[in-house]
Amino acid sequence: MNQSELFLQEIDKVYNAELPAEVLARAKQSLLDYLAVTHAGAHFQAERLEKYYEFAQPEAGEFRAIGTGRDLALKEAVFLNGLNAHALDFDDGTNSGIIHLGSPIFSLLLPLSQRYEVSLEQLLHAAVTGYEASYTMAVSIQPGHKAMGYHATGTCGVLGATLAAAYMLGFSKEERFHAFATAAVSATGMLKVLDDGSELKPYNVAKTALLSLTSLQLAKAGFKGHEDPLGGRGFLKMMTGREDVEIMSTMLDGSYAIMKTYTKPYASCRYTHPAVEAAVFIRNEYGIKPADVEQIDIKTYDLAVAGHEHTEIENSYSAKMSTPYAVAVGLIYGRAGLQEFEETMVKDETVAALTRKVRVSADDELSAIFPKVQAAIVTLQAGGKSYTKRVDFPKGEPENPLTEEEFKARYDGLMAYGGVDSAVSDRFYDSVKGGKLEWKE
Repeated sequence: MNQSELFLQEIDKVYNAELPAEVLARAKQSLLDYLAVTHAGAHFQAERLEKYYEFAQPEAGEFRAIGTGRDLALKEAVFLNGLNAHALDFDDGTNSGIIHLGSPIFSLLLPLSQRYEVSLEQLLHAAVTGYEASYTMAVSIQPGHKAMGYHATGTCGVLGATLAAAYMLGFSKEERFHAFATAAVSATGMLKVLDDGSELKPYNVAKTALLSLTSLQLAKAGFKGHEDPLGGRGFLKMMTGREDVEIMSTMLDGSYAIMKTYTKPYASCRYTHPAVEAAVFIRNEYGIKPADVEQIDIKTYDLAVAGHEHTEIENSYSAKMSTPYAVAVGLIYGRAGLQEFEETMVKDETVAALTRKVRVSADDELSAIFPKVQAAIVTLQAGGKSYTKRVDFPKGEPENPLTEEEFKARYDGLMAYGGVDSAVSDRFYDSVKGGKLEWKE
């Protein structure tokens, strides 16, 4: 067997295994989290969406673009779901794979579940399989893949989303293979979207979901891909520059990929979270006032520095990628939620002044233990004194998960931000928890 056949054989084993109760519960929570962040994301970029509608004049249809109140053609709904799901950079992901997993997968599966009347159980089983495929590929090629400038959510995400949908829709083994081969040709994602105030990071998720859909459609039409899209001069060499890539085993370390995901309590890039949590701790423990801060030094792992150390903040997207900004609002307000990353806050001079006092640098020890531990050490100088706090596993990580109450509060807050009536959001929550697929307003 070639590499592609071996990989797909392992993914097939994941799909055909009975899901443990705790994995099914986590999958339900992941779906609810996706619905909440997508509704909130649609509200966050509502002005941009109106301009998009005005120019694109999207075709009306029967498929709900989540959070927009619009029923559109299938491809439009899939695309806009992805765009809104990642708009706030608040969706789930994993550090070891350096990838957002749920947003491209659910952006595709939910509209398809409308068309084909899929049950919640079918959808969740397929999603878990898609998470496994995306994660396994990502963890096999990271961190070198990121160092080359790739965004794994686009490159590896299209493989997982395509396979998830192919399983959910009952594709034959041959159809799944050719959908996967087409997805491998489609794979793309540029990390330069993080730099210099760019607002295109959500586009990586949007096009990933859309390319997954077209991969399915081409396979169903009978278009055949290469017999080994991963090997030779295929996906693996393109994404790493190497010919000796070893694909990791599925169920790495004995657990499902979906159990390895984080749920963000802070509305910024995951790389900022250990430093934010350390700053909030110092603030609350010692009563530090922003005006008294002289300097803040942050040591973290090397991959969390480039693209995340900037102190000149152009807009909300730039703020979400900036560790200095996220630490500054954490120190000032004791939190780093949605409100702290709105455009009005970005222009606040108190926040800007404190942001400019923060310096971020790579630490050899912390770099060496990544990705097993994603740590930051914050040292704050104020009033002639020095305060230091190290955080290895910030809240929301699998090692330090949100409680059910904390998750529900986050869900409620995101839905309220997205303009969803509490009775409606509670109905979504209860239906998914109860095993039914109800998510349209």
